[in-house]
Amino acid sequence: MTARRSVPALKDAVAWACRILAMHGHGDLTLGHVSARAGDRVLIKRKGLGLEEVTPRDVHEVDLDGGKVAGPGSVHLEVVLHTEVYRARPDVGAVIHTHPVHSAAFGATGGTLRYLTHDSLLFPDGLGVYDESADLVTTAEGGRALARALGGRRAVLLRNHGTLVVGKDVPWAVLTALTLERALHIQAVASRFGDLRPIPDAVVRSLHTSKYRDMFTNEYWDYWLRTLRARGLAKGMPASRRGARGR
Repeated sequence: MTARRSVPALKDAVAWACRILAMHGHGDLTLGHVSARAGDRVLIKRKGLGLEEVTPRDVHEVDLDGGKVAGPGSVHLEVVLHTEVYRARPDVGAVIHTHPVHSAAFGATGGTLRYLTHDSLLFPDGLGVYDESADLVTTAEGGRALARALGGRRAVLLRNHGTLVVGKDVPWAVLTALTLERALHIQAVASRFGDLRPIPDAVVRSLHTSKYRDMFTNEYWDYWLRTLRARGLAKGMPASRRGARGR
């Protein structure tokens, strides 16, 4: 399947990802965005809609300079967060920027991710931190700085702002966003109970490999879609499962 032929499937996947994130508390008015790489183009949620409102028709196509090629509405002001990460990371197939409560709060502290549960094991390289500005990142220079802060990791905290996570495809990016928020929520709760007892650093990578596999991510994706439909949160979405994972 070529990148061009995969565009409809990728638009479906981006829209489903927005719905999944909203269902798990990542919504923030009309803020937050999900994108997928399609060759030398980026498919990204349009500006002006909440995550829970997005359908495949609301996913437009931009070039790697952030210029709109096709699709409705306006481009998000922070499109450079996506385009510059794609430029810097050929391994990345999807990018998510949101403002979930625990991750945003953690990014406003000097805290360090601790390996307390299986959730935190998704981040064996830790978290990057972008602290050059708490403002919106709207310039290519700012996007490049954020990509440097991300480095080869899966996630970067935007100081006093939110988070950005990446994945090799849309399901992996969604899993990363949800798992980061859960890991930091658990850390916040655990810190109230007493001294933290982290998983030993020596086994973090081996446990990571055991826990996080494509076959599991595929199962999770299918579960999220079933849950959206069961809760009546799939209005306007494709009835079929065609291209649901955008692969």
